Amino acid sequence: MADTQQAARPLSPHLQIYRRTLTMMLSIIHRITGVGLYMGTVLLAAWLIALAMGPDAYDSFMGLAGSLIGRLIMFGYTWALIHHMFGGIRHFIWDTGRGFSLGLVEVMAWIHVIASITLTVLVWVAGYMMLGAM
Repeated sequence: MADTQQAARPLSPHLQIYRRTLTMMLSIIHRITGVGLYMGTVLLAAWLIALAMGPDAYDSFMGLAGSLIGRLIMFGYTWALIHHMFGGIRHFIWDTGRGFSLGLVEVMAWIHVIASITLTVLVWVAGYMMLGAM
């Protein structure tokens, strides 16, 4: 009969061991926003389909998009798009072999966070200004 005892192997470190860092959180958020962008693309396709189906379907879709929940979803989609873009820029910089010093990694992470939030708000302010709502 085979020996059922296993040798004691070291366990891989997990979240209980690692200290949470901003770059770790940004990596996780980058993956989540990637999934969110897929969902937002489905909404974009639904908008185009409603546009092709005629004025009644388009008005129905725009009624939903113009509601509070619709605007929150669009705001989240805008932030996810911009956040994902800044994550890609940060990784592009790393792909060139630059920006790996610990201080610079932290600075780039904070720039990523601040810039994505700021640009999202600016895009929405500009959009409302163009509509004449401000």
